[in-house]
Amino acid sequence: MNLPRHNIIPASYLLLLNNGKVLLQRRCNTGFEDGNYGLISGHVEVGETFTQGLIREIHEEIGIILRPTDIELVHIMHRKAATSERVDAFFVVRTWQGEPKNMEPEKCDDVSWFSVGDLPKNMIEYNRFAFDKIQDGIFYSEYGW
Repeated sequence: MNLPRHNIIPASYLLLLNNGKVLLQRRCNTGFEDGNYGLISGHVEVGETFTQGLIREIHEEIGIILRPTDIELVHIMHRKAATSERVDAFFVVRTWQGEPKNMEPEKCDDVSWFSVGDLPKNMIEYNRFAFDKIQDGIFYSEYGW
């Protein structure tokens, strides 16, 4: 029996950490999780690696520069969304160049630091799930199945 091949959508997520805090953004005007905080993230484009996609997206969204040597892969999530399957790569960064700022006010109405022990209640659920797994040292998870 020939089953259809996957059409998995890859995305990269950033845990930008500083003094026990993580930087989160609140989505707006996107039609997806608007009003909720999430990790800074983006889709990996065709021809990009997860790391290259992360570096590009982070510069576009919060204006900072990441070096590949400062990026640490800490979690992989295989996720089933409403209409697609996804593979999400979560990276920790503690060193960067520039000051984070909201570069996409049409898609994000707040960028704020939160204590890793006191994340906002209105956080995207699968982001919180991944964050908890990372805090527990778990490298791989499945969500939405």
